[in-house]
Amino acid sequence: MKLEELKIMVTGGASGMGAHFARKLHEAGARVAVGDVNEAMLTELPAGIARRKLDVSREDDVVSFVEWAAGELGGLNGLVNNAGILRDGLLVKQDRETKAIKKLSIEDWNAVIGVNLTGATLMVRELAAAMVTAGTRPGVIVNMSSISRHGNRGQSNYVAAKAALASNTLTWAREFAQFGIRVTAIAPGMIETPMTKGMNQKARDAVVANIPVGRIGTTEDIWTAVKFALECDYFNARTIDVDGGLSF
Repeated sequence: MKLEELKIMVTGGASGMGAHFARKLHEAGARVAVGDVNEAMLTELPAGIARRKLDVSREDDVVSFVEWAAGELGGLNGLVNNAGILRDGLLVKQDRETKAIKKLSIEDWNAVIGVNLTGATLMVRELAAAMVTAGTRPGVIVNMSSISRHGNRGQSNYVAAKAALASNTLTWAREFAQFGIRVTAIAPGMIETPMTKGMNQKARDAVVANIPVGRIGTTEDIWTAVKFALECDYFNARTIDVDGGLSF
């Protein structure tokens, strides 16, 4: 699809990669609606981008947001499923001195699954339902997975969510083919965003040492991949790793 033909939603679009995607889509002539839990950051988006508070982990929020976005944009035919959170921690950790056991809390597990998997699923469901009801085609969905889906120490919850999202990208592509909707996924590696800037320098250096291109990625690197997924009508059902060759 041509970017200027898109009537597209971007979740988690108030900052970081989501805000970059929203701005690029808007500049290209797409009609864009952004949702995020951070209302204050939403106000920093350019005029002309529709925006509204959205908690993707809440079904009623997602349903009302998609209905609102369809009204604001004059219909819908696209989604960048970008909302995500981290609550990292080992599943089980033992203190070296006291031998006390610390477990990954069920609250941290549920929070990450709720946003990164359940929320993403709800957004896909509601967009597909809206398009089928309206008879709109073609359509395109870009899910934001992660290279962590291959397995990463200290991220059981995040890995589970991103692996499931990549698998469901194939599932949904097959289910929605009859409706003319492509479903794709991009899996970023370590990217310079507000979520990753809090890392200490030692941890950052350790990551960069395992990236063959020798640097952490940028939001523009990931936008290039998202743009390809949106525009290439023959790309479907697959997940592309965009990680500079990083291996854990």
